[in-house]
Amino acid sequence: MKATRIKTALASLLVLSTIATTAPVYADDITPTSSPVYTGDPGQNPDQATSTPTPTPTTPPSYTGDPGANPGTAPSATPTPPSDGSATPTTPPQAANSNAGDQLILYMNSATMSRNGLNYKATRPLVVKKGVTFGTLRALSDLTGATITNDAKTKENVISRGGITIRLKADSAAYTVNGQARKFGAPVYADKNVLMVPVIAFAQAMNIPYQVDNSKKQIIFNLSTKPTASFKVQAGEIIAGQTQVYYTTTSSSPKGLPIVEEYWEGRQDVFAEPGTYVVRYSVRDSAGQWSEPYSQTIQVLPVNTPPVAAFTTDKDTYRIGEPITYSDTSTDPDGFIVSSEWSGTNKPAFFQAGSYSVSITVKDNRGDVSSFSKTLTVTSEVMYTEDEFNKLFTPAGSNYPLDGSSVKTMEAIPYSYTTEPVTLFRSSGPETVKTDGILYQDTIAGDVRFMLHHKNGTGQNAKLYLIAKNISSVPANLSIIADGMAGPTTFPEVAGRMSVARYFQTYVTGSNSQSMTLQPGQSRLLYADLSANAMKNGDVITFHGDLTSDATIQYTSVLVAQNRDPIAALANLPYLDPNQLITRGSFVDSTRVFEYGGLVGDRQIKLPLTDNTTDPFAQGYDNITNTVAYNSGNYGLLYKLVLRRVAPNTLISLNPRGGLYMGAALINGQVVSFANLGTVSATNQASVLYRTGNTEETVTIWTTPTAGSNLPFTLLFTPMPQKKN
Repeated sequence: MKATRIKTALASLLVLSTIATTAPVYADDITPTSSPVYTGDPGQNPDQATSTPTPTPTTPPSYTGDPGANPGTAPSATPTPPSDGSATPTTPPQAANSNAGDQLILYMNSATMSRNGLNYKATRPLVVKKGVTFGTLRALSDLTGATITNDAKTKENVISRGGITIRLKADSAAYTVNGQARKFGAPVYADKNVLMVPVIAFAQAMNIPYQVDNSKKQIIFNLSTKPTASFKVQAGEIIAGQTQVYYTTTSSSPKGLPIVEEYWEGRQDVFAEPGTYVVRYSVRDSAGQWSEPYSQTIQVLPVNTPPVAAFTTDKDTYRIGEPITYSDTSTDPDGFIVSSEWSGTNKPAFFQAGSYSVSITVKDNRGDVSSFSKTLTVTSEVMYTEDEFNKLFTPAGSNYPLDGSSVKTMEAIPYSYTTEPVTLFRSSGPETVKTDGILYQDTIAGDVRFMLHHKNGTGQNAKLYLIAKNISSVPANLSIIADGMAGPTTFPEVAGRMSVARYFQTYVTGSNSQSMTLQPGQSRLLYADLSANAMKNGDVITFHGDLTSDATIQYTSVLVAQNRDPIAALANLPYLDPNQLITRGSFVDSTRVFEYGGLVGDRQIKLPLTDNTTDPFAQGYDNITNTVAYNSGNYGLLYKLVLRRVAPNTLISLNPRGGLYMGAALINGQVVSFANLGTVSATNQASVLYRTGNTEETVTIWTTPTAGSNLPFTLLFTPMPQKKN
């Protein structure tokens, strides 16, 4: 059975990576140290070691056997495990193990290896190559009690210890453990005929517990020959007096000895009372050695009390169109409620007279459920019509129905705009990327806005990157102003909305702003979140970001396989063709500012955007193909709308005119996300963005067309009905 292993984090000291190889070298070709060097100081520099041991060990270690093998003596009285697993013995077995603290200590960048206060000198020091620590196979094997033989037929080194056999070759990362194929994090290699192996991987393969002490730069092997024991209980809650507890044990001997006895303390198959119980498990091998007790704390819960579902309304009888306030007052006496589901009739108002049954069902953290219902009465008196109610009470970000055809003939606000000198770097063609390559590249100075929207169609995991290179002769200072990334996801419209919402949110919080300096010729990845997670085949990522620089920078968007270094690969990547008729390119003056001083909201009025009529599409250039580029839909353009006089009690909403549209807007400093689903039905909906109060206001709206959604869209300004008591 598989033994429990104790490991500590390797931190930055040890990192395993993958590799490959050739040429046969046997460990027998390696000349071990002629004799161990004892210094009495495990940390002494091996070059200063003396030939005389101080102090002299009573039993000198030898390379010919197992230096740590000491079976000790078996307990004089062997306790008998409980027959039914429920009794708790008063006296646990005592292990007479003389080697409980047997440790082999390896020192980084040193040939010294210390075991139980005695120093040995390997033929090569421990060395770190590409983050992986290597040591000599001969010394590691001899000092852990393993034997080495050679298989001339397969040209493999065969290392055996405690029932575990490893077979490996020089210049190969492949090896087997008891016939099962594995890979080292780095290949075995020969250093002038001395075979070097990854130290940690060797310990793991040999099932030797180890730890790394970074402060002392030591790797410590625990070579105790005591058996190990552990157990698991089934997953899930254990309820007092109800749950049958099943124990699955695991035990083994590092010397491969059979396990002949086990011992339990505190084990119960059914715990009668709730509480915290400690259960211990020990085993004895055929040499008489007992393992250290393995303990596990078991939490036994009382029988669950179901939750109590309840809710209140501000009253029981309502008029047609009268707002209803629901308050969930459900409780759970011995836990907490994890979900609440309404019957679907908890509408904010009813628009027909009658009786309506409303119910709620809640579930607690232990899976019990409870339901509660009450009946509401709606009289024939009308407080609000459905249209009036929707305009007054639909929450921001939610939708209300309207007659989409009426929008066509609605009065429009006169639209003219100024621009701000921000260059848009739009990388969205090809939208579906079939191979590694450069998506878009241009050289830009000053203020830049990035809009990236791509789908991985390479058939493998890939990552999207944005690279900045200083092509000037002086250091360049870059300041990131805002960014929003969404994905990877298989839903492009969701990625589009979330990216825009996060982009606007960073303008509110300033949380993502940072500065950097690029030296002449230096390249650097921008926006770490963009490439934080690999895109599976079919995944989409959408990104918006703003930055400014004081020098001319070459910006490049690339998509490459997840394990490729994008900067190193850049020189050999092909320029991809935007063959899906999806625009990419550079567009100057990509912030449009619209200020209007006339009164809006005193009557129904609209502001159409992204329609290429009132709001023309931007024209730019594709720097890769040296052709004109038209920004169909104006994706990536930022609209800053300032309405100086919005009438009191005005509803501002967005009506999609092209079908499905999911987006976000920044309105007077607040981010509002919204979604209009469907195709035809979407044009008969409007998403609530903002309502003015009882006085005239100035309203500022920032928005940008959302990738993955359909255009155009129109902003509506609608007078709201008067509120009633």
